[in-house]
Amino acid sequence: QVQLVESGGGLVQAGGSLRLSCAASGSTFGTNAMGWFRQAPGKEREFVATITWSGGNKYYADSVKGRFTISRDNAKNTVYLQMNSLKPEDTAVYYCAASGRATIVEYEHNYWGQGTQVTVSS
Repeated sequence: QVQLVESGGGLVQAGGSLRLSCAASGSTFGTNAMGWFRQAPGKEREFVATITWSGGNKYYADSVKGRFTISRDNAKNTVYLQMNSLKPEDTAVYYCAASGRATIVEYEHNYWGQGTQVTVSS
């Protein structure tokens, strides 16, 4: 069992930065791949980034590549999403999720956090 709690969301101007954190409880964190997804108002939830359990491989949605960086600290049971050069279209609720392998597929993630709101003003 893994429980996930996101933090770090907020209101930021376009071009600004935010760092999201996802704290995990459960002894299996170090063996889970971790992903970030987001859901904008009126839209379906979409993949943002994922990282393997070791942190050695990372994958990003094209829309955030070059601006967002996913990382993890297994000693702290935490995964991060550094978001730079934010755009109004990045406005969404951001969720972290755990899966058995790094994947962009939503239903392959077994555990989800409650989400944190990110709002980017123009």
